[in-house]
Amino acid sequence: DLEAVTEQLGRPARGIVEVSSRCPSGHPNVVKTEPRLPDGTPFPTLYYVTCPRLSGAIGTLEASGLMTEMTQRLTDDDALAAAYRQAHEAYLGERDALGSVPEIEGISAGGMPNRVKCLHVLVGPSLAVGRGINALGDEAVDLLGDWWTGSSCAS
Repeated sequence: DLEAVTEQLGRPARGIVEVSSRCPSGHPNVVKTEPRLPDGTPFPTLYYVTCPRLSGAIGTLEASGLMTEMTQRLTDDDALAAAYRQAHEAYLGERDALGSVPEIEGISAGGMPNRVKCLHVLVGPSLAVGRGINALGDEAVDLLGDWWTGSSCAS
């Protein structure tokens, strides 16, 4: 798995705890990472998307303006904003269970809990942990559709 992730990233894999999600053919697509990399760098992204095809599909969603729309919905929908804050807290709790890193204390990723800055860090946990934790991550996964079709992952 580490060799596959290294190939996907085009650089050595760092701080990986586990492969948390796989495409239909079994290749890693999301890894769980330590909150502090081996070189000492704080790393707030708990679930990191490694698959280039998945990352590209997420980038296409980002280019569509979806993040701005989702951020506006957080302003307009108190229930969604409260659920997003709970997702932020769950993310922090899970990451803190791996170790305390004072430099990133209280900081999750992707603009949480007040805005949507990056879809990669919303999709990663939704694929890794499953549905029902972050509604906006689940929504982005749904919008991706069968992103692996037309590739060697379509088995």
